[in-house]
Amino acid sequence: MLVIVAPGQGAQSPGFLAPWIEDPVFRARFEWLSTVAGLDLVRHGTLSDAETIRDTQIAQPLLVATGLVAALELFPHPSDAFRRIGAVAGHSVGELTAAAGARVMTAEQAMVLVRERGRAMADAAAVRPTGMTAVLGGDREEVLATLQSLGLTAANDNGPGQIVAAGTTEQLAALAQAPPAKARLMPLSVAGAFHTSHMAPAVSHLAGLARSVSTHDPRTRVISNRDGNVVHDGREVLARIVGQIAHPVRWDLCLDTMTDLGVTGILEMPPAGTLTGIAKRALKGVETFALKTPEQLDEARAFVERHGEPSPIDLSPTWRMVVAPVKGTFHRSREAAGAVALAAGSIIGDVASLRDRLPVAAAHGGQVVEWLVEDGDLVSPGQPLLRLHPESP
Repeated sequence: MLVIVAPGQGAQSPGFLAPWIEDPVFRARFEWLSTVAGLDLVRHGTLSDAETIRDTQIAQPLLVATGLVAALELFPHPSDAFRRIGAVAGHSVGELTAAAGARVMTAEQAMVLVRERGRAMADAAAVRPTGMTAVLGGDREEVLATLQSLGLTAANDNGPGQIVAAGTTEQLAALAQAPPAKARLMPLSVAGAFHTSHMAPAVSHLAGLARSVSTHDPRTRVISNRDGNVVHDGREVLARIVGQIAHPVRWDLCLDTMTDLGVTGILEMPPAGTLTGIAKRALKGVETFALKTPEQLDEARAFVERHGEPSPIDLSPTWRMVVAPVKGTFHRSREAAGAVALAAGSIIGDVASLRDRLPVAAAHGGQVVEWLVEDGDLVSPGQPLLRLHPESP
């Protein structure tokens, strides 16, 4: 089972785009997305120095545009991708790349949103000096307790031995003075305390814009940074991406979901390396592929063929499917069990996982066509539970 992942801010490096731009088709597509973003992303990806592309307003559009255009190089006919991809996930701003790749929104919509996301987050970061520091190693509970005592947020929980602390420069200085036992600190080259309450103004701005974005239900499983759940409703995917600006990234839970899905291969879109590095440490036995240059495309396609299998979501029209958010035991609600039709938002039951018991709602509603699972069945993340037909207007 193949998962495609898209990296977040910090993955970029000076000149990383240069080999890709040599392809005239890639360049033309990239220039189009640059025009949508209102930035010369070609120059920033080839000539700009590290300090320039560290700027949130540049880094975020640069990353999303690169991932989206590289995906078209890997899958020239996008519909073919859904016969191979079991799930997608993006780290932080990479969620926009993943959502557009899953057809929740268009590439142009993603570029407008990432342009405004970058600007709003840069403005929020300018209010007060803040930053982020990776805490590598140490006892997990001790690390979390230390951060809490200093008023810091565990903004990225990336799996075993890697938590990113975020907060004011004073709070980070206090952490540097008294780090957790057996932990190594690495200050990150980012412009602010992302995924914390310091970013709340950016959430408000983007939420207003998101109301005007038309969405579609994803064509494959989308694993959410918020809690590792599989999300199948396009509006919810977008709402989670917006809210995630000011809330921690739980990549550790995304990795847990990949395990639950039985992932065998993880392919990271360029500029690749960060997420495959995490996967190598956290998911032993899972093959990874970091797509960094166009010279690797043939090898990447072979990797896709080796691990690819279709997501069950794409086997039927997505607008009438209700799917499981997590792995667990499905319990059908008494009301839904005997219903002929369900209103939008109706709770059809819940899934009891090892962590929680999560209600499952029929986002769109409609006439009940077919139950695809029985009460008490074990289900996997993104597995179809119920087929609905839209009510006639």
